[in-house]
Amino acid sequence: MSIRKPLKIALTKGRIEKTAVDMFNSIGIDCTEIENKGRKLIFHNDEFNIDFVLVKAPDVLTYVEHGVVDIGIVGKDTLMEFDKNFYELLDLKFGKCKFSLAGPKGKNFYEGYNRKKIATKYPNVARSYFKKMGFDIEIIKIEGSVEMAPMLGLSDAIVDIVETGTTLRENGLEVYNDICSISTRLIVNMASLKMKKNEIEDIVDRLKEEVDRREQIKKLKEAEN
Repeated sequence: MSIRKPLKIALTKGRIEKTAVDMFNSIGIDCTEIENKGRKLIFHNDEFNIDFVLVKAPDVLTYVEHGVVDIGIVGKDTLMEFDKNFYELLDLKFGKCKFSLAGPKGKNFYEGYNRKKIATKYPNVARSYFKKMGFDIEIIKIEGSVEMAPMLGLSDAIVDIVETGTTLRENGLEVYNDICSISTRLIVNMASLKMKKNEIEDIVDRLKEEVDRREQIKKLKEAEN
């Protein structure tokens, strides 16, 4: 008798991990071990035969694409920046924010004919956006606080994730244009969806019900206010 291999799920470390764990707990998949993880990176749930793996966002895509894990929970920003092969099955509707073009307050970014310099942690997202706009730009890849680039004169503007806009305002910057909305998504390995169809669909269906429940509660609270 063969032993059924665990369904493997990769969670993005940090804020996504915390909310994802809360959602899995809510659908009856106990994640207590993750909540008390210490330095562990892989966690097993006996009841559902699931292995949870904690990794950085870009690695979620790599592990899913290569079939090391079956399911990944990761931000849409990462999906947009890295060209990988997978199925995107569900918008989990948390971690909501936007990709935005921003720069020094009061400046008209679109005036003049000089080639604009854009600082960003997401060069592929920025390049794609400006290509659609018909703009010839120079991309400057930044790993740290991208807001500093226009402040020091390194770039004319930035493309970055904006949640509340507080960091921009505190550094004399403003949003020139919103590029697109992003949130946390559930992705699946292509082969896994065929080989473990029932197990994956069960998880997806449970999470979809939980997403709908949370969205309904959110709407009721907004209506009350």
